[in-house]
Amino acid sequence: MNYIDVFNGDADGICALIQLRLANPQSSTLITGIKRDINLLKRVTAADGDHITALDISFEKNTVDVARLLESGATVDYYDHHKTGELFKHDNLQTNINLAADTCTSLIVDKHLNGQYRAWALTAAFGDNLADTAMKMGLQSGYSEQQLSVLKQLGIYLNYNGYGASVDDLFFHPATLYEKLHRFKTPFEFLEQDQHTFETLAEGYQQDMLSARQASVIYQSETIAIIQFPDEIWARRVSGVFGNDLANLNPDRAHAVLTEKENGNYLVSVRAPLNRKFGADELVSQFPTGGGRKAAAGINDLPRTLVGQFIDACERQFSL
Repeated sequence: MNYIDVFNGDADGICALIQLRLANPQSSTLITGIKRDINLLKRVTAADGDHITALDISFEKNTVDVARLLESGATVDYYDHHKTGELFKHDNLQTNINLAADTCTSLIVDKHLNGQYRAWALTAAFGDNLADTAMKMGLQSGYSEQQLSVLKQLGIYLNYNGYGASVDDLFFHPATLYEKLHRFKTPFEFLEQDQHTFETLAEGYQQDMLSARQASVIYQSETIAIIQFPDEIWARRVSGVFGNDLANLNPDRAHAVLTEKENGNYLVSVRAPLNRKFGADELVSQFPTGGGRKAAAGINDLPRTLVGQFIDACERQFSL
């Protein structure tokens, strides 16, 4: 039997796999990529008896390949919190999917493992901008506010590392980052023994955020704010975490960051208002290449000619 671990390259996907492999160590093939690369199962070739674990990638975007892999005789365990499309049943398919706006894949895995590696789950929740949920759960679990502040920083930086047009934009390939992290039972052990990795991400994050705060606001109302980034590496890296930052600063407003692409179109990152964490997935599903979850979603390639239509759709979607 071959084990194949397929996971989103952000904090949530990485931390979800860390928990599972700490609980059940296996030598496995790792398949991952940038945060936007969610059609990961198309890269998988499996044979009868192989076991595939899929983490934090939309079932809806991978349905055809799930069916193909099951047909080959493989078994599939699926953990996620994004739009599912039409789920189906199969003897070799186990799904653990929760679409609630206040959860993430790592929290789903944490529940499955009865909180065995909770600090990693909390790190992911902070990275997915579920700060209130993570803080409440962390305090109830006995962590101090200082410890949770450290986990929040790490979660944000791990999430930040997943953004880019390609893995060349990232400081660390997500598979490399997973390999650096998964040897440690807690994030605190990682921070004690690998300061270099943490500091590399922290310094990059701080510098990129300085650039982001100088970007142009191309549209703003009581309902939404639209920010435009240039076609530069720092912009591709920081688009998602900057959207989270804006959401935290203005919790009653929705936000979208439009990052220019080489082809003249835009990569779009959308955040629903923190005080009404729904609608982002419905908004982006109106456009080709859109996908995500209720609180946070994106469009991989928004034609420049549709920017006005996108702004109008934002107003309709998030209107008070």
